[in-house]
Amino acid sequence: MELNFLARLPKGEDILKAITDEFLSRSIKTGSFVLIGALTKVVIGFYDPIDRRYSFREFHGAYEIVSCVGNISEKDGQIFAHAHIVVSDQNFQCLGGHLGEGSLIFAAELYGTESSGPIMVRQYDEATGLMLWTKTSVD
Repeated sequence: MELNFLARLPKGEDILKAITDEFLSRSIKTGSFVLIGALTKVVIGFYDPIDRRYSFREFHGAYEIVSCVGNISEKDGQIFAHAHIVVSDQNFQCLGGHLGEGSLIFAAELYGTESSGPIMVRQYDEATGLMLWTKTSVD
């Protein structure tokens, strides 16, 4: 049975932590989410497949969340939120990429869904250099 929920995330919090906390509070270890709202600081990353590392940039100011989608799985034994985000500034210019830690909420509304079936677990994938879903666990 899947559980769907709505949550308003607290102003000033790190958005990834707030998302993770909402899933943790419901004991959901595998799921997906969408998010709308606004941020006062955005940290966005890009993964370079040649160098096999992320580069992150910080943007300060008022940013509207145009789109934010992600999933919840297990990484290193902990619930892990992974998301991509597109934001727009006051000039309607968009920025997007991998959502990084340190992005701060102005206002955010989360729609979360628990996935049925086994818990998805992230492990290192040699072919890409990323932590990807490579095995499942049964809780």
